[in-house]
Parts: sequence; C-alpha cells; structure tokens
Amino acid sequence: MTAVIMIYALLGVGLVASLLKSRARTAKAFKVAGKALLKSAPSLLTVLGIVGLTLGILTPETITRLVGAEAGFTATIIASVIGAITLIPSLVAFPLAGSLLRSGATVMTISAFVTTLVMVGVVTAPMEVKELGKRFALLRNALSLIAALVIAGIMGVLL
Repeated sequence: MTAVIMIYALLGVGLVASLLKSRARTAKAFKVAGKALLKSAPSLLTVLGIVGLTLGILTPETITRLVGAEAGFTATIIASVIGAITLIPSLVAFPLAGSLLRSGATVMTISAFVTTLVMVGVVTAPMEVKELGKRFALLRNALSLIAALVIAGIMGVLL
C-alpha cells in the first residue's frame, strides 16, 4: 500500500510541476493520453474478459488439480504445448498467468506456458518456414521449446 501511495504522490508532484511549467502542454498531453486510452480500451477489455471468463469457468480447486503441484511435470509439459500452439498477446497472457498463479498453479507450469507462448510459434511456423526456411524454423522452435522448459525448471527451483 505504501508503494501505491508513493506512486500517486510522485504522480501528483509531476502533474503540479507540469501545470506550473505550461498549462497548454499539460492539457495537450492529457488529450493525447485520453486518445491512447480509448485506442487501447478494446485490448484492456479483452484482457479483463479472458481473465474473468477463465477464472469464472475454472475454480481454484480445478486450476490446482490441472496445473498445480499435484499435477507434477505433466502439467508443465501440457502448459508448454498449449503455450506453443496458442497465439495470445502478452498483454493478455501475463494477467492470465498471474491470476492462474494466485489460484494455485505452480511457478514452473506458468513460466513454461508464458515462455513457450513468447518463444515458440506453432501457429506462425508456416510463415517462418516460408521466409526463413524449414530447417531454420524447425531448429529455432525446437531449441526455443527446450530453452523454455529449462527456464521453467529454473524458475520452479528458484521461486
């Protein structure tokens, strides 16, 4: 809570300093920020919707059973496969991962999901094969999958 208060205090000081320096530029900055907010609103609502639906459908007990400690390394493998074949923006994946973690998923499983989501591209592989060649695309994706599993293992041990 202290960090939030400090952030808002710094925000307030910055706003006052900006207003004192130039009201016109501050107003212009608010207009630009408002347009950016309206432009990103659909993405933010999508994030809230996907996270809300996921947590509404899956109870914490189900999440713990599927991707918690009881599920073992199998859950990590399944999460890495799901991460590799889905095409979810990071803006959606990170809040979803945090919510799943708070609901009982293990750090190793969630890190496998997120790292394969970012590093491995089954959906984008045909384009990658076309542009970079079959051998390169397969090698890159295979090495990325191995690296993602190693990263997940390290995260599971460290955290």
